[in-house]
Amino acid sequence: MNLPNLVLADFLPLLPAIIMVVGASILLLSEVFLSATSSRAYQAVLTVVTAVAAGAVAVSLMFEPPQEVMLGFGVLDPFSSFLTFVVCVGLALAALSAVGFLRRRGAERGEFYALMLFASAGMSLLAMSNELITVFVNVEVLSIATYALTAYLRRGTRPSEAGFKYFILGAFSSAVLLYGAALLYGATGTTQLTAMVGPLSSALRSQPALVYAGVVLVGAGFAFKVAAVPFHMWTPDVYEGAPTPVTALMSAGVKAAAFASLVRVFITVGRGVDPQMLLALFSTLAFLTMVAGNLLAIPQRNVKRMLAYSSIAHAGYLLVGVAALFVTAPGESFRLLGPSALSGGTALDVARSEALRGILYYLLAYTFSAVGAFAMVSALERREDEEKGTAWDLERFSGLAQRRPGWAFAMAAFMLSLGGIPPTIGFMSKLLIFQSAVDAGLIGLAIVGVLSSAAGVYYYLRVVVYMFMRPVPEGAHTLERNWGTEVALVVSTAAVVVLGILPGPITSWLAHASTLFGQ
Repeated sequence: MNLPNLVLADFLPLLPAIIMVVGASILLLSEVFLSATSSRAYQAVLTVVTAVAAGAVAVSLMFEPPQEVMLGFGVLDPFSSFLTFVVCVGLALAALSAVGFLRRRGAERGEFYALMLFASAGMSLLAMSNELITVFVNVEVLSIATYALTAYLRRGTRPSEAGFKYFILGAFSSAVLLYGAALLYGATGTTQLTAMVGPLSSALRSQPALVYAGVVLVGAGFAFKVAAVPFHMWTPDVYEGAPTPVTALMSAGVKAAAFASLVRVFITVGRGVDPQMLLALFSTLAFLTMVAGNLLAIPQRNVKRMLAYSSIAHAGYLLVGVAALFVTAPGESFRLLGPSALSGGTALDVARSEALRGILYYLLAYTFSAVGAFAMVSALERREDEEKGTAWDLERFSGLAQRRPGWAFAMAAFMLSLGGIPPTIGFMSKLLIFQSAVDAGLIGLAIVGVLSSAAGVYYYLRVVVYMFMRPVPEGAHTLERNWGTEVALVVSTAAVVVLGILPGPITSWLAHASTLFGQ
């Protein structure tokens, strides 16, 4: 038997994931020596320190030359390193918001933070995966951990129901993804992405149905993970039933990792199949997801479900950027879901690079905005109201500006950012995404995105109205302050405002981060 010839450089891109796994193992082992009454304040601190260390290593790896590692099963490139950094940001903020949430419920345990670290390690590995079976394995690593986190509060019916739904539908989507990978293997004889390009071209001539069926099924598996319509049905129920810090991590980290893997897989596969087919696929998904996500969010009074449908809409905006990657030629007339003659006059290779930058910036912006918003929701909810479904009602935010002015300012910043209103980071991220779509000639899709985003402003501003223009309800409970929540809100708010006003340094950094191996 020939053993694989691995060198130290092969393990270099695994360092962030290794750091997170080591941190999770320490948390699990230390829990064994604690009693029910022991202090567990160190656990959140250790999780944040681990996330910061892993994020710092990921940033340093961004400047390594792009290369294949682990015998071609993974790649080290600035794109995957930046996505690992985004995951670490989401992990740190979600762990901070979990401190007060778990303490109020008497549910502080090392397993919670360990599962968050294991899930984040899977997200990091998924971003660098360069082989379809490796993609599937890492999807399962992050999924199994998030299934357990979703049902972590076992005593409530909502977490149990959410965990069960997520597990069943997640297993189905993983099976679809694996079946698509099997079909592509049958057509090409390989599951390694870079080795698949040549065989795909010849397989298209002899077995086109097999190839396209595999591509569509793999796309459907990813569409579930990013909550794209019509694969979004699980999102509102799971987001509502899961512990709110877990919802924050899922909305930011899982979405970032899934989009990173989706882009890597389909950019590579797109060189071997007809890119017009991929353009039609992602343009349709983007259109349906943007429109449906915003329309379903408008009537919601439950802020947590509203943010869940908002997450669906934001997946649609990101899919606009993904669709722009597959435009090969300008159209001859105006079209809603395809390239138009009305283009920005930008070379298509430049437009694709701008689309990658837009996707990365959007994922970073959404991480700060969404995790901050969920941290605010977790600070306001009360355990006794969760089963009644009133813990996340809009009335919770009434008069917040009078009770906690700092919290109200932070939540207003998050809502304005998610709505794409200047001068926040959310405005700049949408600007980059829609600009890349216009430069690629996707004028119609950009118009739909702008209009649906304008419709979304309604339900975001409604939260702001309740905070600043409604009186404090009678019998309102005292709002407990917690250092973890305060730190998460300060960091998220500062990032949302500062990076919205001064986006220059981060956008120039993203020019390097948008480098993909083999692009």
